[in-house]
Amino acid sequence: MAEKNNTPMRGAWRIATAAGIGIYVHWTFLLLPALVAGQALLASNLDGAARVNMAVFNVSLVLAVFVCVVLHELGHALMARRFGVRTKDIVLLPIGGVARLERIPRNPVQELLIALAGPAVNVVIAAALGAGLLAAGAVRGDALSLVRFEGGLGFVPTLAAINIVLVVFNMIPAFPMDGGRVLRALLAMTMPHDRATHIAARVGQFAALGFVILAVVTKNPFLLLIAAMVFFGAGAEATHAQTLGRLAGRIARDAMMTEFAVVRGDAPLGHAAELLLSGSHRDFPIVGPDGAYAGMLSRESILAAIAELGPDAPAAMAANHRAPTFDETQPAAEVFERMQAAGAAAAAVLRDGRTIGVVTIENLADLLDISAAMSAARAQQSAPASAVHTPGRVRP
Repeated sequence: MAEKNNTPMRGAWRIATAAGIGIYVHWTFLLLPALVAGQALLASNLDGAARVNMAVFNVSLVLAVFVCVVLHELGHALMARRFGVRTKDIVLLPIGGVARLERIPRNPVQELLIALAGPAVNVVIAAALGAGLLAAGAVRGDALSLVRFEGGLGFVPTLAAINIVLVVFNMIPAFPMDGGRVLRALLAMTMPHDRATHIAARVGQFAALGFVILAVVTKNPFLLLIAAMVFFGAGAEATHAQTLGRLAGRIARDAMMTEFAVVRGDAPLGHAAELLLSGSHRDFPIVGPDGAYAGMLSRESILAAIAELGPDAPAAMAANHRAPTFDETQPAAEVFERMQAAGAAAAAVLRDGRTIGVVTIENLADLLDISAAMSAARAQQSAPASAVHTPGRVRP
């Protein structure tokens, strides 16, 4: 599943890097192999050796499935890279994997291809495993089954079948799963993006209710986790799309603060601390000796640097030199998305390399609120006179 996000997930450890993308495993994932091993070891219908064999089989299968899940997420990530979208990392959870993209393309064709790339990887894996089974069967019968229990499939046939199930499951049009993103992309080809997102999110939440009913009928708590993920994920995505839609037509200049303080890079951190105390600003552009923009200084970085380096250290040592910057005419929706992707609370708006304004997430929220209030006022003013009730007056 492809998802937008910015900050590293807590409780996750890096286990590998592929194509320059960090692969993390969340600590809750470890519960899954422990659970399937425990079920096998406690099976009352097997003897001791069979229990151990089944435990090895189950744990090996879980790990193999999650290798396939990583490949699935790499499919999303590498396709996104073709369109200039960076993937921050891939995180493995008990319910699957998440490729955390910096943003989802607004181009519906690009989103469609990114969404389909993951399931396509599982189709290729299933086909390759099936071809391997056919080839091995022609030579040595059940050579690739590895471990087999009475009435059950072997390891490789089971893995192939699970990949087919992953394709079918992921293509359910339950936003924000892959199928939901495919639905949104197809809808966005014929209607505004925010409207397409709203419809796909509602379909996803309806599907989540179906998962709840199925969980109750089958007594499967795992489906309840899926239902919660789909329901709340769809709602969050709909809210995000609505925000971008409301920012349409606005530019960075509309949201930026023009009254702000700057800090020279060679000024002591103590001076930056004084600016924090003397006003309401929490973020300051850093400038060089020539006045050119050189980075952003946040309240958190000021406090951390003073504690580590002391108040006399130069402010440039605490600056974020990779903070996003914007031209004053850039769309406000793009500003919002890039700031979220970078986890930036504030960013500089530049003209010819010099700071002319500072935009914050709070500024963008204020812009949305003001726009909504002005729209409501215009609607009220344009309402028919007959619809306006005046207290104390009785109509004939």
